[in-house]
Amino acid sequence: MKKLLTILALIGTVATRLSAAETTSRPNLIFLLADDFGLGNVSCYGGQFKTPQLDALANTGTRFEYCFSTPLCGPSRAQILTGRYPFHTGMTSNRTGSGLKPTNEILLPKVLKSAGYVTAQVGKWAQLPLQPGDWGFDEYLRFQGSGKYWATQDRSYTLNGQRKTLAQNEYLPDVMHDFLLDFITRHKGQPFYVHYALSHIHGRILRTPDSSPGSKDFYADNIAYLDKLVGRLVAELERLKLRDRTLILFAGDNGTAPGFADRATVRGQRLSGQKGTMWEGGSRVPLIVSWPGTTPAGKVCHDLIDFSDFFPTFAELGGAKLPEGVTIDGRSFAPQVKGQPGNPREWVYVELAGKRYVRTDRWKLNNSGELFDMKEAPFKELPVARDSTDGEAVAARRQLQQVLERLMGKNGAPANAEAPGKANVKRAGKMRKQVAQ
Repeated sequence: MKKLLTILALIGTVATRLSAAETTSRPNLIFLLADDFGLGNVSCYGGQFKTPQLDALANTGTRFEYCFSTPLCGPSRAQILTGRYPFHTGMTSNRTGSGLKPTNEILLPKVLKSAGYVTAQVGKWAQLPLQPGDWGFDEYLRFQGSGKYWATQDRSYTLNGQRKTLAQNEYLPDVMHDFLLDFITRHKGQPFYVHYALSHIHGRILRTPDSSPGSKDFYADNIAYLDKLVGRLVAELERLKLRDRTLILFAGDNGTAPGFADRATVRGQRLSGQKGTMWEGGSRVPLIVSWPGTTPAGKVCHDLIDFSDFFPTFAELGGAKLPEGVTIDGRSFAPQVKGQPGNPREWVYVELAGKRYVRTDRWKLNNSGELFDMKEAPFKELPVARDSTDGEAVAARRQLQQVLERLMGKNGAPANAEAPGKANVKRAGKMRKQVAQ
């Protein structure tokens, strides 16, 4: 009997160690999504604004030089959470999100919940339909519209389905951040995923609690406050002894907004384009990933990344299976997060309101047939004549045209698009079974 008890005790010890190893190998996942935050808003990308906390995050992790979003907030967020290009979901602009439904789309929280994660959404949810809880988030604090800060704009926000009122002197970004820290503290013993969509730095640009009475630069104040919130988050993770078990991914949702693009320069040069445009400044955004002890510290990665890639990357890192019967356009860069070569993309795809382009590290072709040499990007995009005989340009046009035709079809309509708002019942049934709560 004593021998049997000893064997059972050993089995229990091994099982506990295996369970602990599995838990530590699957990191907590925090997605920090800044609003209207382009390359020139971050000092480690060459921007003029001081962002010491973001720079520190890059120093403890990997900075990606070539990350591309949809150049407008709603479609870029849908692409993050579905892993699918706009022509698949129907969300091709801020006004086309009504077709997104839990019966015909799966969002990332449901996939991660199936792998044992507890999930939370914090902040902006304006262009996405229903409530975050309808899409698989266990808890959420969301606000209506964009860029909400003080009660003078809108005093209401929604906390887990309940309408709440912002007090006169409360600063909503602080309320959101306190909710985030509370969620992390309560769930520190299990893997968690947080989609944290910050208010900053969407307009209207107002004072922050740290703005001096005579401040004449609220824009810089808001960047500084966003940076401060990043530092507060890292400090809390360290206090809870969670930092080495937590992957923080920081990105901008699209390029810098009109009116501020002249200030968001990189090494003193203005980017080509801005938010809402199909130029480089509309889509090329900062991406920093930090997971101490796993992500190479201080590394700069030049692999191409687009916003559909976050879905499969988080799923792989979290040990979750991708749903079957669903076209996931993204490609996981989990290996690159861990400092491995991975399987880098050859091209990224960007779409907004009927305009589309495919881009490699050197060339870009849009659906109007215009080819650009991107050797001077993000500052200049050099047009290439259609009748150019340059061998590299001819080969690039041929390659990228084939990609566009594969995605869109030769007649210009997406080759495998799905009608927005009309669920494929058979597929939806499979999807619900696979990621049942």
